[in-house]
Amino acid sequence: MANNNNNNGKMSREERGRKGGEATSNNHDKEFYQEIGRKGGEATSDNHDKEFYQEIGRKGGEATSENHDKEFYQEIGSKGGEATSENHDKEFYQEIGRKGGEATSENHDKDFYREIGRKGGNSND
Repeated sequence: MANNNNNNGKMSREERGRKGGEATSNNHDKEFYQEIGRKGGEATSDNHDKEFYQEIGRKGGEATSENHDKEFYQEIGSKGGEATSENHDKEFYQEIGRKGGEATSENHDKDFYREIGRKGGNSND
């Protein structure tokens, strides 16, 4: 591999990182990465507020949307729905539906609901 940092034949930081990442992935399974992710999340949550997570979520969503199409989102939505339905009961869905309805109603007025009701009524034609 070409040396892009002119380090007199030494590996660049990027190449060392890549090789280390490959070696680590060859030696560990999915549970290992889930565990270090959980620990990292716990450590990070102690140091950041809600706005921090909203911002990184927004940036991640934008980056992902630039690289994936509608079919990608349909597929991950389907998989997520299947996984979620295996782990939750009717009351769980009622509660998240109630919370979603409350959040939506805080952001929209009667005209919004009239419009989506009109569109929904026309979709059955």
